[in-house]
Amino acid sequence: MWSIEQIGSQSGRRILITGANSGVGYSAAVELARRGAVIVMACRDKRRGEAALAKLRVDSAGPESAGGEAELVELDLASLDSVRAVAQAEVARQSSLHGLINNAGVMAPPKRQVTKDGFELQFGTNVLGHFALTCGLMPALLLGRAALLEDAPRVVTLASIAHKRGRLNFEDLQSERSYSPMGAYQQSKLADLMFAFELERRFVAQRIGIVSIAVHPGVARTNLFKVGSGKGLAGVAERAIAASIGTLLNSELDGALPTLFAATSPDAVGGRYYGPQGFQEMRGGDVGEAEVAPAARDTAVAKRLWDICERLTGACLLPA
Repeated sequence: MWSIEQIGSQSGRRILITGANSGVGYSAAVELARRGAVIVMACRDKRRGEAALAKLRVDSAGPESAGGEAELVELDLASLDSVRAVAQAEVARQSSLHGLINNAGVMAPPKRQVTKDGFELQFGTNVLGHFALTCGLMPALLLGRAALLEDAPRVVTLASIAHKRGRLNFEDLQSERSYSPMGAYQQSKLADLMFAFELERRFVAQRIGIVSIAVHPGVARTNLFKVGSGKGLAGVAERAIAASIGTLLNSELDGALPTLFAATSPDAVGGRYYGPQGFQEMRGGDVGEAEVAPAARDTAVAKRLWDICERLTGACLLPA
C-alpha cells in the first residue's frame, strides 16, 4: 500500500500547483514542501492565497521537515491573459521547473458562466486554461529536464471519476445551445484526461524527456462540495446530501495521495491514470491505476480536441 511516508526527498525541485490554496492542491503542497520542494502556489484570489501561503509555512514546518519553501503567484485560469503573464514571468526567471500539477477546477455552477475570453467557464478553466499554462511553461520544464539526472519533470493533470459519464460535444463545446451543470463538468474532465494522454504521446514521439500523468482524487471533501448555493430549499438539500454522503468522501489529504504518487513515486508511469482503490474508486485504500472510460482512449478524438485547444488558446505545445 502506497502512503505519503514513501515520498522521498524533494529538495532541489520546483513545483507549480494550480489551485494550491485549498483542498487537494493545498494538501499536496504541504507534503511536498515538507520534503524540501519549492512550491509555487498559483492561486486566483490573492487574499486567500496569502492566507494559504502563511498557513502552509506553519503546516510544513517541524522537526522532520526538510525545509521547503513556497511562494505565491496570482493566476486566473479563466483568463488567457493571466495564464500567459504567469507563464512568461516564470520562464523569464530562467529557473528550472521540475513539476506542474494542473489541479485547479470549477465544478458545476448552476447557471452557465463564461471566462474572460468568452468560453464556457468549466471548459475554459479546467481544460483551456491548463492547456495554455502547460504550453507556456514548457521552456521552464525543459530546463528542469536538463537539471534532473535521475528523473524527468512531471506534468500531473487532475481528471475525475465523472469523466466516465462525459461526452465531447464538438457541435457545442461551449454549451451555448444547451447547458447542463454536471454535463459540462463531465465533458471538461473527460477532456482533461484525454489531454494528459495525448500530451504523453507527444512527449514520447518527440523524445522530450518529460512525462504526463493523470490522476483523480476519488470524491474528496473539498471546496467543490462545500460551496453551493446555500439558499432556500436548494441549500437545505445540498447540506442534507453532503451529510448523507460524508462517510463516503475522502479527506483532502487522502484525495491528494494520487497526486503525490504521480508527482513523486518512481513507480508512477507516464501515460497512466491513477486514483484511490477503495469503494468504486471513491475513497481510501491504496493508490493504483484507475478505470478509464473507452472514450478517453480514442486517439483520433484526442487529436481533434488538441487542435481545437490550440486554436482557441493560440498556444502550441508539441506536434503529433
